[in-house]
Amino acid sequence: MPGDGRPEDTTRQERSDVAVRADGGVAGRGSARGSGGVPGRREVLGVAGVAVCGVALAACGTGGAQARPSLKGQVIAKTADVPVGGGKLIGDLKLVVTQPQQGVYKAFSAACTHKGCTVSTPKDNIIRCACHGSEFAADSGAPNKGPATAPLTAIAVKVEGDGIVVA
Repeated sequence: MPGDGRPEDTTRQERSDVAVRADGGVAGRGSARGSGGVPGRREVLGVAGVAVCGVALAACGTGGAQARPSLKGQVIAKTADVPVGGGKLIGDLKLVVTQPQQGVYKAFSAACTHKGCTVSTPKDNIIRCACHGSEFAADSGAPNKGPATAPLTAIAVKVEGDGIVVA
């Protein structure tokens, strides 16, 4: 109560008068800073929330990728194992190799660009993801059917003898 020596509870007033500006600052009569320039509870919680979101987004961006040695120059499949119009899933390398046309070989990351599930062995020039139904073109990795909207990551390959080699 005013006049009894105790400070008034201004929490409701501060909440109704505080707004976040477009530049991220705080506008209004209430202050997010505590006494003596020390950050207040709201400011600390806001910064913590932004930090947590940043960490979460960084983790999402990795797509489950892990550091692995370069595959450049390594044979990843035999040409005889990759049928025309189909392909071969190389699970341990998380790659999929396709042969969309006779003598044309392509390779892509086997991680679906929607949620990171491993795609299935290609058939009928389509790379399918069983998790959510996305489909990708075997010649380009482009999404033909969602929910994925981004193409599979292409891996440059070439044929050397009877092997398909990462270029």
